[in-house]
Amino acid sequence: MKKPRAREAGIILPGTPGENNAITDVKGVEVGYCTIIKGEPEDYKGPGSPFARTGVTAILPRGKNRSAVFAGRHDLNGNGELTGTHWIDDSGFMHGPMMITNTNSVGVVRDTTSKWMIDNKYYYPLIVDGRPIDGVGYFYPTVGETWDGILNDTNGFHVEPRHVLEALEDARSGSIKEGNVGGGTGMQCHQFKGGTGTASRVLTKEEGGFTLGVLVQANHGFRPFFEIMGISMADLIKGADPVINTFEPKPGTGSIIVVIATDAPLLPWQLSKLCKRVPIGIGKLGSGYENGSGDIFLAFSTANENAYTTEISDVKLLGDDMIDPLYRAVAEAVEEAILNVLFQAETMTGREFNTFYELPQDQVMSILRKHGKAK
Repeated sequence: MKKPRAREAGIILPGTPGENNAITDVKGVEVGYCTIIKGEPEDYKGPGSPFARTGVTAILPRGKNRSAVFAGRHDLNGNGELTGTHWIDDSGFMHGPMMITNTNSVGVVRDTTSKWMIDNKYYYPLIVDGRPIDGVGYFYPTVGETWDGILNDTNGFHVEPRHVLEALEDARSGSIKEGNVGGGTGMQCHQFKGGTGTASRVLTKEEGGFTLGVLVQANHGFRPFFEIMGISMADLIKGADPVINTFEPKPGTGSIIVVIATDAPLLPWQLSKLCKRVPIGIGKLGSGYENGSGDIFLAFSTANENAYTTEISDVKLLGDDMIDPLYRAVAEAVEEAILNVLFQAETMTGREFNTFYELPQDQVMSILRKHGKAK
């Protein structure tokens, strides 16, 4: 039986979600996954064993149609990787898909995505003397990562080009899976099983009627700091403690990648400012304090379809006086997306029988109801 998401379970969360309560509520955005589950725990005998708990997530801003979108980013803590950011910072554009995987697979994901862009003409050709040069253009896929080395054979490099292509070809709109899927397959969150999560917000007509969605790959957090709706869970949740038979990193070590999509006509510096509101959502659940965490955020806008040009183009701009509701939407959606990770992820045993248990929903909901935070 499918587990309920955080809102479905009865947590009283603020804001109005879109139809799917997902990043794909922003029209045109598609998400695809490749989930790699290989072998049993006893099959792990060291790097390169026939054992994996990992994957790839693909986010296509305007689906499989060629696109360059205005983008901005922000790092809360930079202990992680996000490729393509130099050109995003300089040009304000993101060229190509946004991909997420594990730490050691950034290279193969980037290279394979570049080839996919060439094969599918998912790029803007270089213009020389007024003529486009076929096969030559901008290839800047953006690839983020979080480290899954407690559950996965990260040093075995199990992500292959075929897995990247599967995630890209799997990309679709509508309802999307969460939890132990895609790049989030082998991740932990607040020392429970983590992974992939999503949520969205739709603003009122008076606020502009825009849609904003987020997708997170959550591999962060320390249980003693974990709280939901202002209620500390540290001493209230009993059991479900992780089993770590190998080395255990410093508490709180990990990362979270957050991708924000919106149809609001925001320009790059405004999208960067959206990213600066992500830590509010992370902090409401008790994280964001750790030097060992790569907390890296990117936002893009699907508005201004003709903004990328080699000549002159007109763009729309949302006045800063109208942006406050979008800031709030970011914080709300990030908080809910992380909760959806925890509510959808399932217990996983990985290398050397290390285990992260799923969040005990019955306990959590009982605690929240007792404090008037859930139905």
